[in-house]
Amino acid sequence: MPEGPTLAELGETELIRRLGAFAPRGQFDDDAALLGPALLGPAGGGGGGTQLVLNTDVLVEDVHFSAATMGAKDVGWRAAAANLSDLAAMGCRDAVGLTVGLVAPGDTPWAWVEEAYIGLTQLLGAHGGVLLGGDCSGGRQRLLAITAIGRLVGGQGGPIRRGDAQPGDQLVCTGAHGLSRLGLAVLRGEGLPALAPAVQEKAIRAHRRPVPRFDAVAALGASRPGALPWRVGGCDSSDGLAAAAAAIAASSGCGARLERTALPLDPAMAGLPAAEAWCLGGGEDFELVLALDPVWAEALIAALPGTTRIGELVEGPAGNLGWSDGRPWPEPSSGIGGFQHFG
Repeated sequence: MPEGPTLAELGETELIRRLGAFAPRGQFDDDAALLGPALLGPAGGGGGGTQLVLNTDVLVEDVHFSAATMGAKDVGWRAAAANLSDLAAMGCRDAVGLTVGLVAPGDTPWAWVEEAYIGLTQLLGAHGGVLLGGDCSGGRQRLLAITAIGRLVGGQGGPIRRGDAQPGDQLVCTGAHGLSRLGLAVLRGEGLPALAPAVQEKAIRAHRRPVPRFDAVAALGASRPGALPWRVGGCDSSDGLAAAAAAIAASSGCGARLERTALPLDPAMAGLPAAEAWCLGGGEDFELVLALDPVWAEALIAALPGTTRIGELVEGPAGNLGWSDGRPWPEPSSGIGGFQHFG
């Protein structure tokens, strides 16, 4: 009989914390791993202060994707986009490439696999990187396990780390949230109010074809005030906007206060009853959430269209979320907690 809690009882955050005990200290704390001299050796960084960044992500059928909501090309695109988004969330401006571990039942048509790889390479063609290799195996359900490699090049900025924020930093995000969840609702036929065809198309594309925000990283570096050192806290919002803010605050040992009147809602969601919950916890928006010195935050907002201030970090219990006006934070049952892999 198995001993100890199940994965569902542990939850994703605690599972990752426990797995981190098998790796060097801090190696599991961010969206991807920095491969510096300690792991690569004195000459392994590539010269010129370059660090490699490594990330692995798994997309499982009926957990992360479904034939009812997307075709194989979209599955391939999203699988690659999710990994490249993690590289951007670490401060990379591009990707070196990725490997793919494919698991599928033996009766899976080759056409499905071919289209998945077409979608994956379409994403790489549009946003950088090449397919470096991989492996395949039979299994009971389809999944894509992707490892992506990026780089941080000396002189172009620095890493983005969840734990590098501090009280007084402004929280900003690089785009609207909730649109991917709206797209999923449209595809599922969840009984939404009547939406214009253009709105439905926009939401479905946001869900099926997210874009890694390498452009936001470039804008971040270009907008840094000369007097400020490189210090950026951040992560991507794949698990939800609220979850991203909480993750940054928890790793940085402080709390976060969000501006309810400044939530980054797409205009297409105006009037929807679930708009606020989907903005905060819908997930899969793949934007960057950043904690910056107020001067730098203002400069980035001016430089990168669609970027908005959503709150600030404050002294307080690590990871504590609240509204800036003092109103109580919603209970977990409100649906704003974000995606939980073992919930």
